[in-house]
Amino acid sequence: MLNRYNVIAGQSIERLAAISDGVFAVAMTLLVLDLHTPDATRIQSEAALWHAIVALAPRVLVYLMSFLTLGIFWVGQQTQLNHLERSDRDFTWLHLVFLFAVSLMPFSTSLMAEFISYRVALIAYWLNILLLGGILYIAWAYAFRTRLGKPDVTQEVDEAVRRRIIGAQTLYAVGAALCVINTYWALGFMLLVQLNYAIAPRMRFISRL
Repeated sequence: MLNRYNVIAGQSIERLAAISDGVFAVAMTLLVLDLHTPDATRIQSEAALWHAIVALAPRVLVYLMSFLTLGIFWVGQQTQLNHLERSDRDFTWLHLVFLFAVSLMPFSTSLMAEFISYRVALIAYWLNILLLGGILYIAWAYAFRTRLGKPDVTQEVDEAVRRRIIGAQTLYAVGAALCVINTYWALGFMLLVQLNYAIAPRMRFISRL
């Protein structure tokens, strides 16, 4: 009876997509809650307000990066789900782990924004991205191996999906490694990678990955 349940559980791609959309929406909304307006009691002039707004720049940068990150991974997950004909229990749980990593993004973003010059915060932020990419890769590999995909999911499609994930994660790792020099260098490089994948200007050396 238990084995039979495991066979029939978690087969709905539509339900998995629905809960994914909800988790992504909440996580992306929570990101902005870490941005606070300047303390009105400390603002006595236009210049003081301007300086207070400029001081928010690091937090805005990390917020932008995290919003892009979640947007990129939402598109990646939806692309995978759109290529699947059905799901199963194991695939569903893999994506629930993926959504767990999504739900951690507001925390790692807040940590990075609060301690933007600390390498430990940068590494924690990168590990969150690595977890997102790693689980998405494992889920796709599992789906392809167990033939959950639609008939048009060929070997070429499989290789394209895997190559995109590996390429992005490799570049993120390079960016994280730059924290040895400076965390701002690391964040700047990671932002360029995200912009490439989000707006697709197709930088040559990135496109090869």
